[in-house]
Amino acid sequence: MLKPEDNERLVRVGPGTPAGNLFRRYWIPALLAEELPEKDGPPVRVRLLGEDLIAYRDTDDRVGLVDAFCPHRRAPMFFGRNEECGLRCVYHGWKFDVNGDCVDMPSEPAGTPLQAKVKIKSYPTVEKGGVIWTYMGPKELQPDPPDYEWLRAPATHRHVSKTYEACNYLQGLEGGLDTAHSSFAHNNNIHAKNDVRNRDKAPRIDFERTDYGYYYVSTRNAGEGKSWVRVYHYLMPFQQERGNVTGISGEREAVPKLDGHLWVPIDDEQTYVYNWMMGLDENVPISADYAEEMEKFTGRGKDDLIPGTYKLKLNLANDYKIDRHLQKTMTFTGITGLNTQDYALQEGMGTIVDRSKEFLGTSDKAIVTMRRLLLEAVEAVERGEKPRGLDPSTYREVRAYDDFVQNGQDWREVFAHNLKAKW
Repeated sequence: MLKPEDNERLVRVGPGTPAGNLFRRYWIPALLAEELPEKDGPPVRVRLLGEDLIAYRDTDDRVGLVDAFCPHRRAPMFFGRNEECGLRCVYHGWKFDVNGDCVDMPSEPAGTPLQAKVKIKSYPTVEKGGVIWTYMGPKELQPDPPDYEWLRAPATHRHVSKTYEACNYLQGLEGGLDTAHSSFAHNNNIHAKNDVRNRDKAPRIDFERTDYGYYYVSTRNAGEGKSWVRVYHYLMPFQQERGNVTGISGEREAVPKLDGHLWVPIDDEQTYVYNWMMGLDENVPISADYAEEMEKFTGRGKDDLIPGTYKLKLNLANDYKIDRHLQKTMTFTGITGLNTQDYALQEGMGTIVDRSKEFLGTSDKAIVTMRRLLLEAVEAVERGEKPRGLDPSTYREVRAYDDFVQNGQDWREVFAHNLKAKW
């Protein structure tokens, strides 16, 4: 369980809140690069950490992220003209560049000193790995841009998507770090005897704290003198990385890869989940067809989304189209799509969970440790110290991995070569 006051410190993300101040110390995803496909194209609404913003790509291909409302009379900048390296408010023509400087004030007398004084709130951005990242914290404390391995992988070996989740970010993050639930929520064939998650529903979990968060290890008995070992990483503040090299039946995946997610708070009660996959074999790219196949398998393919949005068609309003007959005869949940199964449980908890009512078990080690790390990081920021994971050198070389090992073998020795970044 988590004390109500500690729960509040973690789930509230707006300006001035403990977790909000923490998250504003990191570079975090603001939107996908695909949402701003052209220079001088239409601006896009962005809500991030409880703030309403507008993103636009200017004439020089720079991405601006500014206040959603003009500092003059608070007119909506969404309707602004994106032209000649700036976003111009259509109410009185005041124009602002990506740095927030007012570069034109045509409704005022020429040479007015007012122009030099007026700024629109703006946040710096960098574009890496198909994602536009922003830093929303104090300028003097701005860290180096993110440098996760999947950001360095060539575009041919990387795929990134985004989905909307109608609940607090912490529920999604906890689900991503919970390896035991896959034996149940993601059991799509309850009769499969060769499924290691059916064979061993109580994985042994070990973890070790690191400068970027922690790594944790899930070990399941796979039979025939073998164990299935999965090494995950929790990268602060809200990213998970896992290996996806071997299937649950013991066969190698067609495309050996890593998967990961970032649960980015829109506000206290809404989240955007950034989903990425990275190919590990330089000779085996991630094709567009393969990426869409994987997205469909999880329930977040193009046809699974409400057109024009990143929201799933299967949602709380229609009970995720649960099939009770399927639940009785084949799958554990009766809900189709791994991603959809997660959302049904996480959104179904309510927008913000009261964690003081929980009863935790041994399978929750990774979740408990993550909460402690976040609370410690919140306290560090309050003391004026740096939280974990700001320095890219702490995580630049890490890589997750999974495979089968013979009982008695030390996975650290067996996986040693595969736990180091190659891109």
